[in-house]
Amino acid sequence: MSNLEVGIVGLPNVGKSTLFNAITKAGAESANYPFCTIEPNVGVVAVPDERLSVLTNLYHSKKTTPASIRFVDIAGLVKGASKGEGLGNKFLEHIRQVDAVAHVVRCFDSTDVTHIEGSVDPLRDISIIETELCLADLESVEKRIAKVTKLLKSGSKEAKEEYAVLDRIKSALDEGHPAREIDFSDEDQVLLRDLNLLTRKPILYIANIGEGETVEIKQQNPYVRAVKDYATRTKAEVVTISARLEEEIAELDDDEARLFLADLGLSESGLDRLIRGAFSLLGLQTFLTAGEDECRAWTITSGTTAPKAAGKIHTDFERGFIRAEIVNYDDLVELGSVAAARDKGLVRLEGKDYVMRDGDVVNFRLIIR
Repeated sequence: MSNLEVGIVGLPNVGKSTLFNAITKAGAESANYPFCTIEPNVGVVAVPDERLSVLTNLYHSKKTTPASIRFVDIAGLVKGASKGEGLGNKFLEHIRQVDAVAHVVRCFDSTDVTHIEGSVDPLRDISIIETELCLADLESVEKRIAKVTKLLKSGSKEAKEEYAVLDRIKSALDEGHPAREIDFSDEDQVLLRDLNLLTRKPILYIANIGEGETVEIKQQNPYVRAVKDYATRTKAEVVTISARLEEEIAELDDDEARLFLADLGLSESGLDRLIRGAFSLLGLQTFLTAGEDECRAWTITSGTTAPKAAGKIHTDFERGFIRAEIVNYDDLVELGSVAAARDKGLVRLEGKDYVMRDGDVVNFRLIIR
């Protein structure tokens, strides 16, 4: 299981806890007033992957174990959070501890659900959150600059390089631009590793639409269009869902959910798209192992080599790694077995430098001492 976490953030009453309830079926309290979520709720959810079901049927596996991802429901931010307004300091610290941000933005009108700002305006809401995160980062950067400035007097080359990077970040934050919009070199990123800036975290915008919106209406929703245009400009991603509808779907069994989605003209739920989007946002992928006992998806970061992937199964596997026997998922399914794929020359033996690809079906060859 990955230990990486996605924090669900947004203003109060935009649908964060409703969305979290749907994702995890955890029943986190969801009420129509600010701060109904104070301590962050944490849920571990399976990453949808049709390949696992296919391989389980192919191998008649006794057990199926999907990849998973952790979501954290963080209480709503308000204006002035960076100065301690509402429960600001506590909330900002919770955001600092997650690896990526899923920002829920209200894109529906309703007289039944109050908006803390008095009206629906998704770009204003995004600006409020971004401003508070930028201000919190600006404070961190200014404190670090003060320390580095003292080191400059000693003629430290490292301090000079770090000061230049910090000055770039400060200039961007002063103008309201998040740090993730800045292009950093590998050397810059090493210098910034311990700063843990809030606005460097990857972000996924969740456009929360009304429960009754059809596919056609959703495409015409002006609030959603505004969020998508903004995300395109800032190189972010958007998933459009109805948190309330997804919460209802989550209560159905699999067959009922499929029928319900079909009636709506949908092939998959918004939650499936969201979970996969969050998985990708964290830079994660999976490799697969399959057999009669278990069919399993193992989580690794993009760029992981074969020995490191083997170590995800057991640390002894990394130390004893010899080769990875790999077959392409599509080839395996088409031919029906690894043996048939081998006869066709479609099974590869890869060494220690092989970089794993998403969906590799693997058998590791090992020497265990």
